[in-house]
Amino acid sequence: MKIVDIIPYVIAQDLEKPFYFSQWDYKARKICLVKIILEDGTYGWGEGYGPADMIETGINFLKPFVIGENVLENEKIWQNMYLRTLDFGRSGIFNAAISAIDVGIWDCKGKVLNQPVSVLLGGVKNEIIHPYATGFYFTDSPTLDEDLRKEAQFYKKEGFKAAKMKVGLGLEKDLHYVHLLKEELGDDVRLMIDSNHAYNYREALELCQKLEHLNIGWFEEPVHPEDYNGYAKLRENTSIPIAGGECEYLKHGFKRLFDADAVDIAQPDLCATGGLTEMKRIATLASSYHKDIVPHSWGTWIAISAAVHFVSNLDQNPGRMFRNAPMIELDRTENPLRDDVVSHAIKVENGEIKVPQLPGLGIDVNQNYLEKYAINNRRETAAVWS
Repeated sequence: MKIVDIIPYVIAQDLEKPFYFSQWDYKARKICLVKIILEDGTYGWGEGYGPADMIETGINFLKPFVIGENVLENEKIWQNMYLRTLDFGRSGIFNAAISAIDVGIWDCKGKVLNQPVSVLLGGVKNEIIHPYATGFYFTDSPTLDEDLRKEAQFYKKEGFKAAKMKVGLGLEKDLHYVHLLKEELGDDVRLMIDSNHAYNYREALELCQKLEHLNIGWFEEPVHPEDYNGYAKLRENTSIPIAGGECEYLKHGFKRLFDADAVDIAQPDLCATGGLTEMKRIATLASSYHKDIVPHSWGTWIAISAAVHFVSNLDQNPGRMFRNAPMIELDRTENPLRDDVVSHAIKVENGEIKVPQLPGLGIDVNQNYLEKYAINNRRETAAVWS
């Protein structure tokens, strides 16, 4: 079944309530989606993570090398895209463009074969997945403490078994907010922290030492993503599990991370690091290093659904009769592009996700909302980022 068209769409929307974290603030969300169309009219959707306009350019660059290929030969297509960008795109935007196209190809492949992506990946090894709530961003609200408490109460009511908050504002502020949320969540909801690489090794270690007694689930991106030595030293000197990897690309980036013994938990974003095709390779690599994978995901239900199918296929680490369910990230911040544009088959009930059984990813795009949020809608083969 041949691919006959590839259409990128950049969609954007201003946020009603801007927020910030350790690096910068968000006043809007902007996402690049891509539609893969086959000769019989079957279509699939993909998504890229990163600067949307640049991902759109990457998709348009790759488009001539993908059109005319058999959608079932995803590894062949992936290799061709990879080799076409290798000399100038070993990491970064071109990989996000490859990822977007690859995810769309898997969605098509599932529809052509009338199978969910989880089955095509090799089968559902994990029937139940635990999403953790990503939220607790900062605002300029004079009632921020109370706002964060209410957010924590909402996650508890929704049945989440874990939630992740932002740190990186400085030791004093971090300690205040972590203790506030830990008190509100109690022992029933595990709390993870994420500094978005705001600290150096000494600062991260000091924060760990002051938080170890709170049973923190993990410390995500504690130091600069290229400070592999800092990551490794921190792992050696704290009981808090160390997580990272959303800034890594392809299996080669994760091999560097694993060779340095830098993390307990790897967090590839499949919409940036090479799509589902490369994520299978990263999962095999992680298994050989005995590392856990909890994918980073901060986009629409296309990205979230792809992550659910991927996690359902992960090997147990290690295998045993009684074990915890694997986890995925579920962003709970305001995002109309996620909630309006994309329909999906995922249900979160009592803090659990069951793997959807519809063909492909089990998602579709609402054309009316797509046109509403599209920045550039020149035609149905339009170029309009995530």
